[in-house]
Amino acid sequence: MIETLLTTAVTVIGRHPHASNAAYVVECATDSAPVRALYKPAAGERQLWDFPDTVLGLREVAAYEVSQQLGIPHVPPTVWREDLPLGPGSLQLWIDDASVADVDVVESPDEGWLHVLDAELTDGTCVQVVHRDLPDLRALALLDAVMNNADRKAGHLLRDPEGRLWAVDHGVTFHAEPKLRTVLWGFAARPIEQALLQRISDDLLDIPALRTALTDAELVALRHRINDLHTSGRYPLPSEDWPAIPWPIF
Repeated sequence: MIETLLTTAVTVIGRHPHASNAAYVVECATDSAPVRALYKPAAGERQLWDFPDTVLGLREVAAYEVSQQLGIPHVPPTVWREDLPLGPGSLQLWIDDASVADVDVVESPDEGWLHVLDAELTDGTCVQVVHRDLPDLRALALLDAVMNNADRKAGHLLRDPEGRLWAVDHGVTFHAEPKLRTVLWGFAARPIEQALLQRISDDLLDIPALRTALTDAELVALRHRINDLHTSGRYPLPSEDWPAIPWPIF
């Protein structure tokens, strides 16, 4: 699939209606059925105050490469190309979402769901935001902690028709300052499974896509996060200095 994304002719089908930056649904020509992908041209990115002079699409590619290195394959195949119709940008395999909820708002959670926060509806009903307690979500939460993901919304969690978890939108990752914002705080302070923790090492720093996308300070911060995760052996707690929940949540 990576070879298809890297080498085939790309045709723009239309603009993605819900993306905050310019994003386009495209088709990659193959000998069989076209492969659909999401194209984010660098020219369509809005500059962010906390990610100045940053090409967010390169961080999308870095997130995919890190997920592969860690054996946490929940980021769809993602590449960078210079020869795309609207200029250089990231190209990510399109995932058909079966609309299975991994995050929900309920009055009382069922077994197998973890509490994130309490809230109140406009009619005064007290509810809870919860997420499922599943191995693939635990692995993704660890990936987000490594990447310092500043925007893990519920809408970024997709389940394909086969039930596989996919996570998208990784442009605001790897910042040098702690910025973890996520809807998966149900795992906070819980022990990280050793089989997962043992996958994380300084070898991540040798990934070429990271060195292309990140500053020296961000690479140093990544090394510190890796060390901190091994020292604590637990999922991080929400920061008191930064909003811990992305908005909107869904």
